[in-house]
Amino acid sequence: MCGINGIAFSRRAGRDADARTVARMRDVLTHRGPDDAGLYVSGPVGLGHRRLSIVDVACGHQPMTNEDETLHIVYNGEVYNHADYRPLLEARGHRYRTHADTETILHLYEEHGAACVEHLRGMFAFAIWDERKRELFIARDRLGVKPLYYVHTADGSLYFASEIKALLEARAVKAEINYAALPDYLANHGTSNDETLFAGVRRLPPGHTLLWRADGRIEIAQYWDISFADEGAEGGRRDADLIAEWLELFRTSVRLRLMADVPLGMFLSGGIDSSAIAALMSGMVAEPIKTFSVAFREREANELTYARMVAERFKTEHHEVIVSPQEFFNALPQMVWQEDEPLAHPSSVPLYFVSRLAAEHVKVVLTGEGSDELLGGYERYYKTLVNLAVGVRYQRFAPASLRRAIATRIENLPGPSTARQKLARTFLCLAPDIESIYFDNFAVFNRTLQRELLTRETQARAGALDPYRDMRRYFESAAARSPLNRMLYADTKTYLHELLMKQDQMSMAASIESRVPFLDHKLVEFTVRLPERLKLRHGRTTKYVLRRALKGLLPEPILARRKMGFPVPVGQWFRAEFRSVVDEYVLSARARERGIFNHDFVRALVTRHQAGENHSERLWALVNFEIWLRRFVDGEETEAVETAREVVAAPA
Repeated sequence: MCGINGIAFSRRAGRDADARTVARMRDVLTHRGPDDAGLYVSGPVGLGHRRLSIVDVACGHQPMTNEDETLHIVYNGEVYNHADYRPLLEARGHRYRTHADTETILHLYEEHGAACVEHLRGMFAFAIWDERKRELFIARDRLGVKPLYYVHTADGSLYFASEIKALLEARAVKAEINYAALPDYLANHGTSNDETLFAGVRRLPPGHTLLWRADGRIEIAQYWDISFADEGAEGGRRDADLIAEWLELFRTSVRLRLMADVPLGMFLSGGIDSSAIAALMSGMVAEPIKTFSVAFREREANELTYARMVAERFKTEHHEVIVSPQEFFNALPQMVWQEDEPLAHPSSVPLYFVSRLAAEHVKVVLTGEGSDELLGGYERYYKTLVNLAVGVRYQRFAPASLRRAIATRIENLPGPSTARQKLARTFLCLAPDIESIYFDNFAVFNRTLQRELLTRETQARAGALDPYRDMRRYFESAAARSPLNRMLYADTKTYLHELLMKQDQMSMAASIESRVPFLDHKLVEFTVRLPERLKLRHGRTTKYVLRRALKGLLPEPILARRKMGFPVPVGQWFRAEFRSVVDEYVLSARARERGIFNHDFVRALVTRHQAGENHSERLWALVNFEIWLRRFVDGEETEAVETAREVVAAPA
């Protein structure tokens, strides 16, 4: 694991790479690799590297070169099947100098060129400078577990890094708002495609490669995608056989992710996903597993009872941390800096705290990310399917006058009505189509609200307010017949990507590596072929194949419980002792004078939240956006931290 960064200049730019620039880019990512640092600069190319030593601790220094020093690589991640290729590559005359997986990537590139990625099983982002061809080859893993950001300037220069802050350090781009991406962020927690909130900064999509040539041209190509072309292809087999095969693939995935020359452990939430990993992992290691959990004191945000149940069942060496609201808000500006963009989810902050706890004991953790998007684990999937099915009948058989009367009655329910909020999100008030029932319904600020939230000037700069453009494109392009699989595909391409960036950046902020067994690509390829009955059973039981596969291994309360997610009571905090955070970052003159948001709408939103309506997600998005502006666009890193501490130290 490491932080990678580099610069490459075209002939038209007429410049050689600058070692000092690459070193600055490298060292702003020291948290990603505190164990070692490396630098390679030759002509138009500079490669920088920070290393967190996991495999071949003594000899895995990067940038690494091949035998004749014509190829140079910087690499972030783990390739779990690298040892399988070593005998084959040595038989073909390749000479190894280390036991690191980095060297196997180099030799596979020598053998297969760009097709080397098809042989790799793991998580990775790497760049290889080929001196003979005068080409820079960059690749990102299939599911996007490891990040890769880049700037391609008008003169053909290319800058790339594991985090955006390294690109800013190189002055590759000025920190400015990408207004075109703002509607996407406001609706979907984060940007959904290759754009970021920084103008000019893009991310290489998962399963893609980028080729930069010395004349400044780049070519981006896709080498892998989730395919539902064989959707339900396994449907003719017995459920018991499919569950057994799925479990064996999952077991293999967990075993592969135990590859390390350093201590490892796992994050244990008490949910079924992390508990399943604990169950399998416990039978594969001689020593007790080191497990780590985080919670808040508030009962509704505390799953420690379940985590302890699993820890006791598998006799793990269990560690816990309780995060206070004061610690949460004190850390927030620094966490925004770590994640480069506004925090999509409040759970990023406790994730950092549990990562910091784990870093006292291990260098690698396994996590349960990815299961929900593959196996239909979110309640919104079956709610959407029910609303679509019933809504079509409702539209067909209920007269339009009756439908209008019911919708009006719901809209006029008095006070901060929970019933009104819930009913307004059903077929009784929404058109029975995927845009209304799914995209709009589960958006933070849906399209209608964005027209009220954004000032006219902001709307003009953002262009067409189409926050679901990318989500819709993925939903419609999925080679799947069923609405469920189309939703899973769209969420895997968008929402999951944001979760993985959170997972990577918060764990790397504490200098530990996180691995995701549910996203082994061979397991994913088998999972998408499963019949829907093994994902969402009878429209209600989520992740059915996982629950059945682990039956008898996990305690029954873990198997039977509904998904809790990682609840953070920010809505409650915003109403009470930390109202001052909203006052500072949402209602202050400084936030208002930016002219981005309609202040009257924002003030009314805060008032309604204080009165009992739940607008915690929306206020969270606005708070984080303002902190992001102060940290990056205004360039007030230190001042923002101090301001936040003053705000939460003297709650209203």
